[in-house]
Amino acid sequence: MGWLRTIFGAVFGGGRNVIAETAEVFRPNAEAADQRAADAQGAALRQMAAEFGSVQGPWGRFVDGLNRLPRPAMAFGCIFLFGSAMHDPVWFAERMQGLALVPEPLWALMGAIVAFYFGARELHKFRGSSMQKEAARIIAQAPDVARNVATLRALRHDTPGAADPGSDADAALAATREAENPAIEDWRRE
Repeated sequence: MGWLRTIFGAVFGGGRNVIAETAEVFRPNAEAADQRAADAQGAALRQMAAEFGSVQGPWGRFVDGLNRLPRPAMAFGCIFLFGSAMHDPVWFAERMQGLALVPEPLWALMGAIVAFYFGARELHKFRGSSMQKEAARIIAQAPDVARNVATLRALRHDTPGAADPGSDADAALAATREAENPAIEDWRRE
């Protein structure tokens, strides 16, 4: 019986369990792993409570309010653009003609800023020659845009001569012909 006591003493003696210690090399101790995860989560919660749990002053509340503005501002801005396109198409078309002059790399930069703001991790490579090509395209397009804006402004209701029928004689006669209007007839009688 002495030899069994010697073997068991070597394996389990001295407060150690050689089999369990050997097994933990290949598979982590589940109880210890859970304890480490709980400690890490508790530390993260304590850090967040220290950062966000304190009462903020007026400046902190102001900055938090500013941080919450971009998303609703972008959403309401898009809704405003749809409404303005229906309300005043000429005004809207003038603004869109101006946007035609924005270079492609600037659109890419704006898209990246918005994408990063909303959490996307998208980067666009910028090639040195693309800016020169884009600048040449914009310079070539600028006279067309200026002509389009002038044409659009001529269509405004408050522009002198906007209702000019030009060389269309039928339209000129129809515009000068007096039509029957009961309200005007009543007013003339009074």
